[in-house]
Amino acid sequence: MRTIRKYLRLVLLLMSGFMVLLPQAAAESMSEKTLKEIVARQRNVFSRAEKEGEQLDQAWLRGELQSVINSYDILIQKSPDFAPAYVTYGMLLGQVGMTREAVGILLKANKLDPNIPVVKNQMAKHLAEDGRPVEALPWIMAAIDLEPKEPLYHYHLGSLLIEGRDDFIRTGQFTRLALDQTMLGAFQHAAELAPDNFAYVYRHAEAYADLEKPQWAQALQAWSALESRAQPGIEQETIFLQAANVLLKLKQIDRARVLLARVNAPVLLKQKKTLLDQLPSKAEK
Repeated sequence: MRTIRKYLRLVLLLMSGFMVLLPQAAAESMSEKTLKEIVARQRNVFSRAEKEGEQLDQAWLRGELQSVINSYDILIQKSPDFAPAYVTYGMLLGQVGMTREAVGILLKANKLDPNIPVVKNQMAKHLAEDGRPVEALPWIMAAIDLEPKEPLYHYHLGSLLIEGRDDFIRTGQFTRLALDQTMLGAFQHAAELAPDNFAYVYRHAEAYADLEKPQWAQALQAWSALESRAQPGIEQETIFLQAANVLLKLKQIDRARVLLARVNAPVLLKQKKTLLDQLPSKAEK
């Protein structure tokens, strides 16, 4: 159901910005009207899936998705040059696991209109998931060039550089220093563009430890800034663990002890013990 929830958010996003994809015209074409109807059906399907959760009738879901797919097939047969249909269709196919078909549809969308950033981003995503980070890089860079203020694209760039680091260095596209700088900058841009997105800000704080030469002082500053924004409980205590780990690297033992004492959530106790085991005994101080 996690995939369904993820796709529901995507559908809602598409609906909210749908007219950006469509040509601005005085009157709505039949293709535009049909595509809006299909996307609305998608929204209804996934809204029900989100609401019912594990109680959802999977046979019903499969049937509804197949019906939506059939509608897309008919639409692109009737309007083979209508790029927005290929965009939403390709994204749907990717989310339901039909990756090869999704790539073909997205490539068609890109051929019809090479200036749709979400297509570039999705192509990068599929290539990265297929273990082809070097091929994915030009796509995500193109998405950023087209829409530089979209934080998701910067976040995806940072993730791609981390996951494909060895490939990028081996092919000579980056030195380790250049890759580290670009990766950290990507996560920083994502956090700055969407400062209220906890996931982006959290990943930016983590990135300082991913460097060949970790920047522990900057990492501590980032975790300290994030602490006050985290929700009390597991979220905040996770920040305490991260900050305590950095404090250990900085040899600030007493401060690390204080933070670790504030971690009590059962799911975090194993991680807490790992850090406690790194503390010197008080007699050793």
